[in-house]
Amino acid sequence: MDQTMTKSDKEPLDFVAFEKNAIEELKKGKPLTGKDGVITPLLKRILEASMEGEIEAHLQNPEEIRNRRNGRGKKTVKTGQGQVEIATPKDRNGTFQPILVRKRRNVLNETLDDKILGLFSHGLSYSQIQDHMQEMYGVELSTATLSAITDKIIPVIREWQGRQLDAVYPFVWLDAFFIKIREEGYVRQKCAYSVLGLDIEGKKDVLGVYLNDTEGAKFWLQVLTDLKNRGVKDILIASIDGLKGFPEAIEVTFEKTEVQLCIVHQVRNSLKYVAWKDYKAFVRDLKQVYRAANKDLAEKRLGDLRERWGDKYPIVIKSWENNWDRLSAFYKYPDEVRRVMYTTNTIEGFHRQMRKILKTKGAFPTKEAFLKISYLAIQNIQKKWERPIHNWNQILSTLCTLYGERVPLTIKG
Repeated sequence: MDQTMTKSDKEPLDFVAFEKNAIEELKKGKPLTGKDGVITPLLKRILEASMEGEIEAHLQNPEEIRNRRNGRGKKTVKTGQGQVEIATPKDRNGTFQPILVRKRRNVLNETLDDKILGLFSHGLSYSQIQDHMQEMYGVELSTATLSAITDKIIPVIREWQGRQLDAVYPFVWLDAFFIKIREEGYVRQKCAYSVLGLDIEGKKDVLGVYLNDTEGAKFWLQVLTDLKNRGVKDILIASIDGLKGFPEAIEVTFEKTEVQLCIVHQVRNSLKYVAWKDYKAFVRDLKQVYRAANKDLAEKRLGDLRERWGDKYPIVIKSWENNWDRLSAFYKYPDEVRRVMYTTNTIEGFHRQMRKILKTKGAFPTKEAFLKISYLAIQNIQKKWERPIHNWNQILSTLCTLYGERVPLTIKG
């Protein structure tokens, strides 16, 4: 750093003395950063010197030949090192627009905005963020200020919600989870529909999150239509739960898509009807069905299950038989593809990560509040999805053999 840098009053800064004093203050236990931090005065000097340089350059502009300095004002700036009061130079014409410390802004280069959004994305409440910013940086922020900062991402969210998607997704998982939102003074349960895709490079991507009052096939049809409007032309395999009418909604929108009902969901739903005394024996027989090596053997064991348990649990057996075509879809594929498609565990894992963050909020004050934290949480989660899933090259090769021209030959990027 240039040691000829001057304060606003043109006195040079003695860096040797500053360094000596800073060391002494640190030895006494004074913090390095924060409201009373050792380097805070240095930051003040740097900011003021920078603005002095900016106004000098501004006044040398030929268009400002008749312009002159007009004293200094005072401004408190919130920085990563705490609140700093600085002297801000002014000009007569009022045309000076500083870059480093912008007019009508009191946050230095959005540094604290980014920190606040980072804390918000991990589920911290406004009160927790206020405490953290006060403790770490000596910055006092009102709830209105925090809300204004987080509101900045709403246009980004809208853009993300309407962004163009890939034409083809080899695998897509669709599932929903429930949240609570305050409406008209009441806490109401809402259904969050989420779509997780696996692109042609084998990387996971959240294609969208949608809110509705309840879960139903009719709204899923709207979700699927939105995907199509955003550029999705084909989905090879879609894994879903057993919601009535859901498979038909997919097949109406994407006619060629293979629909796989989640085996895990089907097993869970079946065991709800089984008495505890029969539980172990029934589970053992049921495993013989969905763990069979091929469809023929699975159908034989389903017949055995009917013979042994059909009279006692007819609802369970009927459910398996009525949904068998879509439950058994994975038997058409080799093991590497089966492991990806036979369950919605992939999207349920994503939902678990979301719940860890969302559960800290209880009931959201508005839909926008839910969308803000959801979007930020998704961006954090997706940072871990930079690599393709395990064994993707072999899976892609198999899909190319099975689906031919439906699989794009050109990889993105």
